[in-house]
Amino acid sequence: MENKFGFIDENLKRINYNLNEAAAKYRRSDEKISLMAVTKTVAPEYVNYAVSKGVKLLGENRVQEFQSKKDFYDKSAKVHFIGHLQTNKVKYIIDSVEMIQSVDSMKLALEINRLSEKSSKITDVLCEINIGGEESKDGISRDEAKELVYRMSELKNIRVCGLMTIPPPFESEKFLYEMQTLYNEISAENIENVNMNVLSMGMSNDYETAIKYGSTLVRIGTGLFGNRI
Repeated sequence: MENKFGFIDENLKRINYNLNEAAAKYRRSDEKISLMAVTKTVAPEYVNYAVSKGVKLLGENRVQEFQSKKDFYDKSAKVHFIGHLQTNKVKYIIDSVEMIQSVDSMKLALEINRLSEKSSKITDVLCEINIGGEESKDGISRDEAKELVYRMSELKNIRVCGLMTIPPPFESEKFLYEMQTLYNEISAENIENVNMNVLSMGMSNDYETAIKYGSTLVRIGTGLFGNRI
């Protein structure tokens, strides 16, 4: 009988090969690069198959969809929330995710902090940067990023762990370089209560270039699961 998951095997084999090649070309041997499976619209059985093949990090974009799927996921995988998050939806995910990558305002940070305190936990977050200044995308501007990180560092129940971005599809390499520069600038500040060890950038169409510019976490959906299942 034909393996209905065979395409995931093939895609994952190719992705891992490309990751290893890019890492060998651009990075030190001790630098770890994490692969995230972006699970938007993907049925849990396909997600769990990817987990069984070694993908241990999942990225969820939509609160309602995550709510409907989370109980079916393999519990060995960690889940990050990577989509736009409204403050009134934080309560639905605060106890179910390891990290929120899409924090782009102090208002959102304050709500995450409030609910984290209520749950007696510290929530890891990334500051989402709109590096291309695109009106169609969420994220704080590059010029405002450092101030937001400093302000968030004063909150006791969240921990800033780095930056996240979705660069414009045009001139992607230019913007990936700008993100690396910004990441290094903020890291050099050695801000108290900020642990800059995650630069989340690179998706199905540009993850190898993102590795060139210092990405520590690439987020791949279509490249792994196909256009849509």
